[in-house]
Amino acid sequence: MIKENLILLADAYKYSHHKLYIPGTQLIYSYLESRGGKFDETVFYGLQYFLKEYLEGVVFTNEKLDEAETTLLEVFGRKDIFERSRFEYIINKHGGKLPIRIKAVAEGTVVPVRNVLMTIENTDPECFWLTNFLETLLMQVWYPCTVASLSREIKKIIKHYYKATASEAAFAGIDFVLNDFGFRGASSVESAGIGGSAHLVNFSGSDTIPGSVFAKRYYHAPTAPGLSIPATEHSVCTLLGEEGELEIFKHILDTYPTGTIACVSDSYNIFRACEQYWGTELKEQILSRDGTLVIRPDSGDPVKTLLTIFDILMNKFGYTVNEKGFKVLPPQVRVIQGDGISYSSIPGIFAALQEAGISAENLVLGMGGALLQRVNRDTQEFALKCAYAEVNGKGINVQKMPVEMDANGQLRTSFKKSKAGKLKLVNDNGIFKTFTQTEAPHLEDVLHTVFENGRVTKSYTFEEVRKTAAL
Repeated sequence: MIKENLILLADAYKYSHHKLYIPGTQLIYSYLESRGGKFDETVFYGLQYFLKEYLEGVVFTNEKLDEAETTLLEVFGRKDIFERSRFEYIINKHGGKLPIRIKAVAEGTVVPVRNVLMTIENTDPECFWLTNFLETLLMQVWYPCTVASLSREIKKIIKHYYKATASEAAFAGIDFVLNDFGFRGASSVESAGIGGSAHLVNFSGSDTIPGSVFAKRYYHAPTAPGLSIPATEHSVCTLLGEEGELEIFKHILDTYPTGTIACVSDSYNIFRACEQYWGTELKEQILSRDGTLVIRPDSGDPVKTLLTIFDILMNKFGYTVNEKGFKVLPPQVRVIQGDGISYSSIPGIFAALQEAGISAENLVLGMGGALLQRVNRDTQEFALKCAYAEVNGKGINVQKMPVEMDANGQLRTSFKKSKAGKLKLVNDNGIFKTFTQTEAPHLEDVLHTVFENGRVTKSYTFEEVRKTAAL
C-alpha cells in the first residue's frame, strides 16, 4: 500500500501559517478533546492507525516535495504561499521524519467529555508551524473514537435489557448481539476499516472484513476479531420466484445441516414464511439441526413486525420460560433485525419485547449506515486547539473564549471555550480530570508519549484496547 503524500494532507489555508505566526514563535502545543455531544463519555481509539499509516518513518522526501509543489502552485495560483524550504529543512535536518511529540491516553480508555485526550507539540523550534499543520489529518481520529463510543453505548442498552430479561447463560453471547452490516454504506474502504475495527472494540459480530484487517495490521490482533456466519440475501431467496421460496429455504437447511445460518425471509410475506414454511413444513428439520436458524425480517416497522414474528414462532416452535420469567425460543431458532436499527430505535425494540414477556436473548441486531456512516465530528464535538506557545523564549498560555447570545439575547461564554496551558489528564479516585501540568503534582499524568521524532514509541494490542474499553 503506497502512503499518501503527507505534504498534501492539510487544509489549504494552513500552508500560509508559517508566515502568519508572529515572528519569534518557537513552540506550538495543541490538544484534542471531545467538547460534549451525544454521549457523556468518549472511547479513545484509532490514533495508532494514523500514526502507523501516515506519520511513522520517513514521510517527507524530495520526490514528494516536487509533487506537492506542483499541486500547491495550482491550488494557490501564486508562489509566495507554499514555502518549499520549510519541508527541505525537515528532510535535511531530520531525514524526512517528523520532529513532533504526541502524547495520548491509552487506546480504549473511556474518558468523560471536556477532557484532554491527546497533545501534540514540535520538538524543533524551527518547525513550530508543523504542530497544527498536522491537525487536519489527526483530527480524523474523531471517527473511530465516535464509532467506538456509539457501539459501546449500544452495548450498555443491550446489557440493560439482558439484565432485566435474559438468562444468565445468555450473557456469554452478548458480544454477538450487535453485528456490523455497514461496509456497503461506508464512504470508503478506509472508512469501513477504521470504523469497522472501532465497532470490534466492543462486539465480535461483523460482516465488515476490513475492520478485522485493520485490527490485525495496526493493532497486532493475532486472528480476525470480527466473526460472521453463512447468510442469504434476497438474490438467493427470490431465485425461483414466490412459488419456489419454500424449496429454496429447504435447500438452505440442506446445504448447512449444522451450525448457525441466517436467512432473510421477507422476500414476499415474512409472516407466511414464519408460520407455514419455517414453522410447519420445515419445523422438524429445524428442530433436529445441531445449530441455529436465524430468521431475518428486512422490512416494515421493526417493533410491530418482531412482535408478530415472535408470536408466530413461539406458537409454532414452543418456548421455555427463563429464571427471570421471560419466554425463550428453542435454541434452534432465533431472529435477527437488520433493518431500521440505530441508537435511537434499539431501546424501543427491546422495551417492546420486555413488555410482551419476550427475553432479549431471542434477538440479535444488524446495524449498517447508522453505525459506520451516520456520525460526524460534531456527534462528540471534537476539537484540536492550541493551548500553549513559546515566542522568543517566553511561555504563553493560549486560549480561545468566544461569546454567544442565548435565547434572551444575553451574552454568554460559548461551549467552544478552549483550555489553556500545558495539560495533563489524571485519574483522581476513578474520575478522569484535566489539569495543567503544574497543578495536582501528586496525581500522575496518564497521557503517555506514543510518537516522537518519526517513531511510534508506544503501541497497543487490540486485546488490550478491548479490555480497557470493556463495560
